[in-house]
Amino acid sequence: MATSTKERLEPELIRAAVVVVLGTIMAILDTTIVAVALRTLSIDFHATVSSIQWVTTGYLLSLAIVIPVSGWAMHRFGAKNVYMMSLAFFVLGSLLCSFAWSVTSLIVFRVLQGFGGGMIMPVGQAIMARTAGPQRMGKVMGIVGVPQLLGPILGPVLGGLIISNTSWRWIFIVNVPVGLVALWLSRRFLVASPSDRDHKFDLLGFAFLAPGLGLLVYGLSEVGVLGGFHGSAVWGSLIVGALLSTAFVFRSLRAPEPLMDMRLFCDRTFSVASIGIFLTGVTLYGTMFLLPLYYQIDRGEAAWKVGLLMAPQGIGAALVMRFAGALSDKHGPRYVAMGGMTVMAAGTFMFTAVSSHTSYAVLALALFVRGIGLGFGMMPVFAASYRNLDVRSVPRATSATNIIRQIGGSFGVAVFAVVLDTQIRSTIGAAAGGAMQAGVGQPTPAQYAGLAQAFGHSFLWSFASCLIGVIPGFFLPNSPIAAAQPLTSNAKH
Repeated sequence: MATSTKERLEPELIRAAVVVVLGTIMAILDTTIVAVALRTLSIDFHATVSSIQWVTTGYLLSLAIVIPVSGWAMHRFGAKNVYMMSLAFFVLGSLLCSFAWSVTSLIVFRVLQGFGGGMIMPVGQAIMARTAGPQRMGKVMGIVGVPQLLGPILGPVLGGLIISNTSWRWIFIVNVPVGLVALWLSRRFLVASPSDRDHKFDLLGFAFLAPGLGLLVYGLSEVGVLGGFHGSAVWGSLIVGALLSTAFVFRSLRAPEPLMDMRLFCDRTFSVASIGIFLTGVTLYGTMFLLPLYYQIDRGEAAWKVGLLMAPQGIGAALVMRFAGALSDKHGPRYVAMGGMTVMAAGTFMFTAVSSHTSYAVLALALFVRGIGLGFGMMPVFAASYRNLDVRSVPRATSATNIIRQIGGSFGVAVFAVVLDTQIRSTIGAAAGGAMQAGVGQPTPAQYAGLAQAFGHSFLWSFASCLIGVIPGFFLPNSPIAAAQPLTSNAKH
């Protein structure tokens, strides 16, 4: 009876979870809801895959760039105030996206939207981490992780229904009422946290990080546009981006209050978990970019049906996520994470052999298996990243893990788009590939077969990222949190 009482979540924690989940699912929905709309946007704006991918990549990249500011902002203004400010900015960005008149304006507004959404997730997770404490971290991460897994279910389905029945502009307008409700609940239920003026913003570090990440991803995307690693745009962006990113690392090691505390990586568990988080971001967001395009371009399906076809992954993940968190708390994250990534790789492997006639039932089963693997592979890794850290390091650790996930996602989308574009060009030719992407003309059966082959090769990259993701899982702890260092340990970790 005592154990049951101890494990029961207090009303304060439940209310905070409701607010955080509502705000987070709104931000994550806008990552997945747009995936189904990319084909429509490509046709309406006469854009290629290499160009339209920036609607997703720009959003993910802006999330990663603004996330480091969240740690300082929480100290300076308090977590509740920052959370409400982020919600308001996200709603404004969504409204601007709905008025976009070109692919360039949409990308710009998506970046602005991401600046608001970028702080919703880390600030929300920090609020939950502080409220819950270390012993219930796995269970709480299971709750907070619901949006990350409901997003792949609800996002494509909702996006498909909107695209098939109304204008694509409504995929952004729907954020407005949800955001206003989240704002009201935040004001009423979240407890204000103390703020102080002692923490300083690392402006120099931000000046290195923001353009560094942007140039790296831009360089990768230009590889797809130009068809290879040639030209000053590619090499200039990659070299300068790498130099700025390296400068940011050195700056973070020496700055008294860095945006992203690189000293967190002195903890072995945090470093290993970060690698797993990056690879999860690569395969999760990268595959969510490829799948709708396969169903729409190669199979010719309507947006609403594509949304339903993508739902099994989110369903599989949602079914096991909370159980995965509890299992990780009880037995340690090592084998839970390794098993999850292995199952995820098995589900992904089916897509490497897709054709223009592959059974939808087989693909749905493969996605469901992939979702189960995602549920077991993602939450234990996130929970493990906190287990050896001082409670004062939680905001910075939350910021770091979210940066890493979004960077992984933006790299995954950019790289997979490059691979897909290159494969389409090599299998059916640049002219035919451009026509199919733009929805012009009637492709031949041979062209459909070649396009399926291009998608299959692109899915190989997702499969490989899952397999590689098994490796860091092996180096995670194999003991429950009670047997490990408490969260209140000293800074030596």
